[in-house]
Amino acid sequence: MREAGRVSAKVLREVGARVAPGVSTLELDRFAEALIRLEGGIPAFKGYGGFPGSICASRNNEIVHGIPSATVILQEGDILSIDTGAIVDGWVGDNAWTYAVGAVSAEKQRLLEVAEKCMWAGLDAARVGNRLMDIGARVQKIAESAGFGVVREYVGHGIGRSMHEDPNVPNYGRPRTGIKLEAGMVFAIEPMINAGSHETRQMSDGWLVVTADGSASAHFEKTVAITEDGPLILTTEEGHERPV
Repeated sequence: MREAGRVSAKVLREVGARVAPGVSTLELDRFAEALIRLEGGIPAFKGYGGFPGSICASRNNEIVHGIPSATVILQEGDILSIDTGAIVDGWVGDNAWTYAVGAVSAEKQRLLEVAEKCMWAGLDAARVGNRLMDIGARVQKIAESAGFGVVREYVGHGIGRSMHEDPNVPNYGRPRTGIKLEAGMVFAIEPMINAGSHETRQMSDGWLVVTADGSASAHFEKTVAITEDGPLILTTEEGHERPV
């Protein structure tokens, strides 16, 4: 899973570096697929449940599962969530980041900062002896203290040989409840934080999910293993690690 995570992290970083005004989300998707294959992986998203892309590209009020398109052209002031992953030797890596497109509003910048903070807090809670809902409780406390909404319908998940495995990992909940966390468990922890209400709306394509009130949304995700020595982030590259 380290290798699947390395490829996933490299692709996300390299795609993120290409986020700029005038770029289409389809261009980013094509680059991502080519790099995943060049690194010896298989795009984890492409064909998953019929999804057509190698990345999910979700802009502004779009929360998750945006289909890359030649007609979606990034504009100055947008924010863009990129979610992607790779399969290497049958193991899956999954990660996401929300990028500013040029200069963004103060509200969007604050949303990005709080949502990223939520992710790191959730990762830090992935420790032996904690309970599953300790992860979401930490995310929820930070987000709601900032006046933001935490998406309920879409959650993190176990991950390994398959993209989505048990258990679900909500981004909200009551601390000290849920299953006890044990060494060897691996989760994709992925807060989805809205600038307004937590409520969502499914679009007619069957994939894209947007905020019900039109507010902006940010999404951050890493794959993490629970070890006796603490959380071990698997979607990372040498030289780009950040301790939890």
